[in-house]
Amino acid sequence: MSFGGPDNPYQPPYPPPPGTGPYIPPQPYPNPNPYPNPYPYPNPNPYPPYVPQPQPQVSPWGRLSGLRGAEWPRLRDLLRGGRPRIHGCVWLFLLVPCTWFVVPGLMLGYVFARSARVRAHRLFPPRAHRLHGDPQVTRLQKARALSAAAMTLALLVVYGKPEDFGEAQEQYMMRLVVTPPLLLLSAPLVITVLFRWAAPHVRAHMGQRVRAAGKAALWYIGAVTAVPLVMLGIVLIERDRLSTADVPWPTLVLMVPLFWLLAFIVFATGPAVRSGFNAAEVHAALPALLTGVLVWEFALISLAAGGLPPGPPAVAVLAFLCGPASVCAVAWWEIHRLRTRHGVRLRG
Repeated sequence: MSFGGPDNPYQPPYPPPPGTGPYIPPQPYPNPNPYPNPYPYPNPNPYPPYVPQPQPQVSPWGRLSGLRGAEWPRLRDLLRGGRPRIHGCVWLFLLVPCTWFVVPGLMLGYVFARSARVRAHRLFPPRAHRLHGDPQVTRLQKARALSAAAMTLALLVVYGKPEDFGEAQEQYMMRLVVTPPLLLLSAPLVITVLFRWAAPHVRAHMGQRVRAAGKAALWYIGAVTAVPLVMLGIVLIERDRLSTADVPWPTLVLMVPLFWLLAFIVFATGPAVRSGFNAAEVHAALPALLTGVLVWEFALISLAAGGLPPGPPAVAVLAFLCGPASVCAVAWWEIHRLRTRHGVRLRG
């Protein structure tokens, strides 16, 4: 087969051979889609227009039910209930004559309680008790606490006397009262030992964090110390006022800081105890060390106050030793996980 010359069948047909008619150029390939494109141009705005959604209207009572875990709103936001103006139910409540002496006190009390709560949570954040959260350690701590409570209840049911239940409740209340001062006394000793163990380049950072934690602890100590002093001043003023019939303005003036101090102590005690007065900011392993020290101190205090747990001598001794020993085991496992997972070391 030849691919050149006049006998080439693929040669373009020009000039046209005689008797074949006029020359028709080749036509383009027909469009397989006979329907036109319904969207000839791209849509410049493929998303629907934004329509602002109305905010849900929340009543003041609904806002009060959500104040436990979240930040407390300001008083005017609480009264408005999500509206641009104050809720109508609030005005209706204010128009009732029997509430004229109650509402101002409630509003003033809320303002002072919110101020004390904000200050307490700023010094002792509620969720800052651990620098590195570990779900496995948390689950083990909860399991140990539940097993200890179940074991204590079983000992009281099997070997206890009726008066032992009252004594157990008294020891629980005593621990709630003794924990903050005992923690304030134990934390400096543990921090001193940990400061001696730390490397020289770590001590500078620890010193700055110790000062910040010390300032927060001084706030708590000052509030606890000021409460009996203010109460003593109120008692002295009331004793001198018995001979007169004047309005107790000095007493009312002292009641305002007393209420603020009590609210501050209520809101700060839980986070301060859980965090060891911001011990985790000083060193990640310090909360576990403080837990191990405090549990033995509580055991000795309980032994001095109420003696051994009920039951035979062997069972009582085991119950006395197993509780603190299990807490120390969990604390040591937490320190081990901090060392292996986060590189936290007690020495060097």
